[in-house]
Amino acid sequence: MMQQHEQLDGAASVAVNLLWCVPGDVGGSEEYLVRQLLGLAQQASDFVPTLYVVKSFIETHPGLANMYPIVVANVTGIDRRRRVAAEHTWLRRQTRHAELVHHGGGTTPAVGTRPIVLTIHDLQYLTHPEYHSKLKLQYLRRTMPRSVHRASVIATPTDWVRRTVIEEFDVAPDRVVVVPHGVEADIGADAPSESELRRDYGLGSGRVIVFPAITHPHKGHLFLLDVMAQHWNDPDLRLVLIGGKGHADQLVTAKIAEFGLERRVIRPGRVPSSHRDGLLQLAHAMVFPSEYEGFGAPVVEAMSLDTPVIAADQPAVSEVIGNAGLVLPRDLHAWADALDIVADQRVELIAAGRQRAAEFTAAKSGAALAEAYRLALS
Repeated sequence: MMQQHEQLDGAASVAVNLLWCVPGDVGGSEEYLVRQLLGLAQQASDFVPTLYVVKSFIETHPGLANMYPIVVANVTGIDRRRRVAAEHTWLRRQTRHAELVHHGGGTTPAVGTRPIVLTIHDLQYLTHPEYHSKLKLQYLRRTMPRSVHRASVIATPTDWVRRTVIEEFDVAPDRVVVVPHGVEADIGADAPSESELRRDYGLGSGRVIVFPAITHPHKGHLFLLDVMAQHWNDPDLRLVLIGGKGHADQLVTAKIAEFGLERRVIRPGRVPSSHRDGLLQLAHAMVFPSEYEGFGAPVVEAMSLDTPVIAADQPAVSEVIGNAGLVLPRDLHAWADALDIVADQRVELIAAGRQRAAEFTAAKSGAALAEAYRLALS
């Protein structure tokens, strides 16, 4: 199925492979690419890409269909083997006349149209192989080097990931560019009121802290629960965990029960983006104890919504926050007084966060993506 759009005269024919992007299953990379494409549409550029997607993607992001031509594949994207097969056959046929193909999921097929822009979100499999299945590790170790060397230009969300790509794969630095994450200008505009959210989520009248992340092991849910049990023992404090179920979900549930935190930890799972924004707006702080990120989009979302950030000192997240948040080592004692520090420095942290977030807009992300396309076509 293809939705028809008028192609601009002289516009370069760009195909964007989003078959890997199954909503709710791929984490922050989904928001990263969606916001880039929204930002690209704001540019007076010579690119009107055609997006190749799975059905659930366009059902989740119907607004993109009003901006770009869309082609929906007859695969779900959930089964990696079927998705890879579709990239090597169906996608190859569909994109054979494209002047440029952008593969947004970190790998490329072994065949197909070139030149290629390849987005690499992170290289977690190199530093934390324990968080990947044996089969996925084999796939990434085989596919990543080939994908990097097939690409004309590699886009990364942070300079830390950029430097890692250059060093790990011995890539020419001028082939690797930063296309930062960005948030939309009207973030939070549709958020429910604080009173509605406190009522609907059972938050009481005390302080609220929010952690928006799928329950994967590296995200730090277990560490955060240790902090709650040992140091943040205000009975009226509520920790809201929003996000889907990951590989550590059962461990998180068990630890909440072990520590008797059922009343103080609220777990609504995935929530609408408007509710996410509202919960961040009312929060005393957004906490982000992740031990590995390629960027850390919730950090910018929180700063854009005037919410102080408390984060672990992971390189990419530290790069994004700069001096605009509380960046701490992943040590229980280091986090013990964090909420009090935020209370004392709240005005300064909000002002610094707002200024820092202005560097990460969807428009700037889209402009950087357009530059990556131009570089690949040059």
